[in-house]
Amino acid sequence: MSEPSHTSQFALLGQRRFAPFFWTQFLGAGNDNLFKFAFTVLVTYQLNVSWLPAAQAGLVIGALFILPFVLFSATSGQLADKYDKARLMRLVKTLEIGIMALAAYGFHVTNVPVLLGCVFLMGLHSTLFGPVKYAYLPQHLTDREITGGNGMVEMGTFVAILVGNLAGGLLVATPIVGAQHVAIACVVVAVLGRLTAQALPASPSTDPALAINWNPVTETWRNLRLAHEQLAVFRSLLGISWMWFFGAVFLANFPAFAKEVLHGNEQVASLLLVVFSIGIGIGSLLCEVLSRRHVEIGLVPLGAIGMSVFAIDLYFASRGLPPSASMGVGSFLAQHAHWRVLADLGLLALFAGLYSVPMYALIQMRAQPSHRARIIAANNILNALFMIASSVLAGAMLGAGLTIPELFLAVGLANAVVGLYIFLIVPEYLLRFIAFIVSRLIYRFRLSGDEHIPTRGAAVLVCNHVSFVDAVLLMAASPRPIRFLMDHRIFRIPLLGWMFRLAKAIPIAPQKEDPATYEAAFKAAQAVLDDGELVCIFPEGGITRDGTLQPFKGGVMKLLEDRPDLPVVPLALQNLWGSFFSRVEQGQAMVRPFRRGLFSRVGLVAGTPIAARDVSPELLRERVAALLGMAAPVTPGAPLKA
Repeated sequence: MSEPSHTSQFALLGQRRFAPFFWTQFLGAGNDNLFKFAFTVLVTYQLNVSWLPAAQAGLVIGALFILPFVLFSATSGQLADKYDKARLMRLVKTLEIGIMALAAYGFHVTNVPVLLGCVFLMGLHSTLFGPVKYAYLPQHLTDREITGGNGMVEMGTFVAILVGNLAGGLLVATPIVGAQHVAIACVVVAVLGRLTAQALPASPSTDPALAINWNPVTETWRNLRLAHEQLAVFRSLLGISWMWFFGAVFLANFPAFAKEVLHGNEQVASLLLVVFSIGIGIGSLLCEVLSRRHVEIGLVPLGAIGMSVFAIDLYFASRGLPPSASMGVGSFLAQHAHWRVLADLGLLALFAGLYSVPMYALIQMRAQPSHRARIIAANNILNALFMIASSVLAGAMLGAGLTIPELFLAVGLANAVVGLYIFLIVPEYLLRFIAFIVSRLIYRFRLSGDEHIPTRGAAVLVCNHVSFVDAVLLMAASPRPIRFLMDHRIFRIPLLGWMFRLAKAIPIAPQKEDPATYEAAFKAAQAVLDDGELVCIFPEGGITRDGTLQPFKGGVMKLLEDRPDLPVVPLALQNLWGSFFSRVEQGQAMVRPFRRGLFSRVGLVAGTPIAARDVSPELLRERVAALLGMAAPVTPGAPLKA
């Protein structure tokens, strides 16, 4: 990670630490889908296999491809943690060449059993590659690049799926020599993937002493328990698996939806896939822009809301379409009603991209590096199981008489329920969403010096106190959860009190007023620091009543007792005084909502951390004052506008 910093996620494509990896995974995903789709078309339209009916061919091929994820993900996660990831990727890509050579033989002699065996082996190839793929990124990208890198990978994967399906369909449809063309293409793409893998930089083992457990059942259970030790990580695994459940319902029903509901031909079904893939790609790329190059899990609720809204609207857009003869793409696009269907589908996919990328980034950032790949392997197993469940339930609902638009409606409503459940049991998602809204829609929030806020390890954040949403803005600034020491009276405010209780803020009262609450607050804060997390304190002791920086109280020193090396980060909130959530001269907060207009400009500046041994209340106040724009040290009590 010594490469120079970049200005956009696309700049990573010019760097060796990312570009060979990107093209290796892109070619692998493309080859998977080229081979699978071409084989599916072959047995559905061109061959007559008595023991493999055309109507069942897609299901059988899909099940064979997913089966290795269930059987071998636990083992592949261990291999990715134990061995150098670049070396392992090269071995996997070499295996792909062998599998595709066997598949080429199967296409040449039209041997369906051999091709079915290759489907299983390509599933094994993807099973081995998956944990390596997501464990590789945190080793080579900085914390500020991880969201953009994941967005590029997600975009590349869905574009590769699209290109692979289109290429497979076009090649196999070539009269007489279609199967031979597919055979050549699969081998060529596999060789290209091996060549790009050769340029991968070294990615040392994170747990070289790991003893491989070859029992997939016990190892999967152990991996899930490892993930469960960090609830945010575990619930993110479930959230990603739900996204695959949700997406599988749409992807699996595109052909039938195009034919039975939209009255389109195979080209229209392909158009739906194109729109869906483009939507996912755009949503994945937008994550870095919207997150300001942080891991912004506040995008997850936004993504979930969009997924439900547009899945539900897709039902209303498609349920009243009049019957007609089968249409090609031109005739389909000529009808305005169909544009709403395409818009719903594209926006649904865009929000699915916003939903999934931050979850992947959170898992990569917070999972212990020594068993990161094993946790991702457990996620792959969950994904496979959720996709199988999706197929079974969707089939049962359609068999019970539901139409495809009604199935989409049911999934959209279920997504709303699942999303609400996830966000209530993992409040961090909901809180970051609120912070995202406040910092982008109510205020125009500018952040400076955020590299000084530690991304790992314990630290104390010290900030001036200007408004009732100071903590919310600090949440928006930090990629990690912060536990706030807050005046106990703020918990009595109906909406803010509920939110800060959800954030597990620690109520504190003046020592003279309530010594028990005072002591309990510092005891709780010390426990948070012991766990290696962030604590924030507002040393003024309350929200400023006149906009000036007040003297800092000595309670912060109690927090730093016996921790001489603990970093203390001074923070300064700027230009909040006089906004809706702050008090005003001789007035109250939260009156006259538009007294400073929309998108009021505010800022947060983070200063260089100070070792706890060097800290005093006076020094911290001087540092915060300097961040507020004062160049020289200031005497305690001097008026400084925030």
